[in-house]
Amino acid sequence: MKAVTRILFLDEDGEKFFGEGPCRLLHGVEETGSLRGAAQSMGMAYTKALKLIRHAEQALGFALTTRSAGGRDGGGSCLTPEGKEWLARYEAYRDACIQANRRLYLEFFPEQRETPPDSDGGRGSDRPVQDPF
Repeated sequence: MKAVTRILFLDEDGEKFFGEGPCRLLHGVEETGSLRGAAQSMGMAYTKALKLIRHAEQALGFALTTRSAGGRDGGGSCLTPEGKEWLARYEAYRDACIQANRRLYLEFFPEQRETPPDSDGGRGSDRPVQDPF
């Protein structure tokens, strides 16, 4: 048995707009300097990645990335200061929730001490991500 903590943010219409998928995507933008490169590294279509970022930006009310169009010198993307702050706050909140879940799990299921919840950090690293959130 395993308890898993997943943190999702919903917009005012109840639609998911931020979770582990967009989090990984933003880290990919930081690493590659490109939304397209980040999407490719996740096996995601660029158009889907752009849609995820735009939806999150609309729900949050600020830009997560700045984008420059391609051309002779190529284009690229980088995180805005607000995007970096949001990402850090999201990850701190997610990690605090995972830690709280570990404590509660052992309180309610003490016989399960052998298999702590979220042993993969809640990131699902041992299986492919189907849902981008």
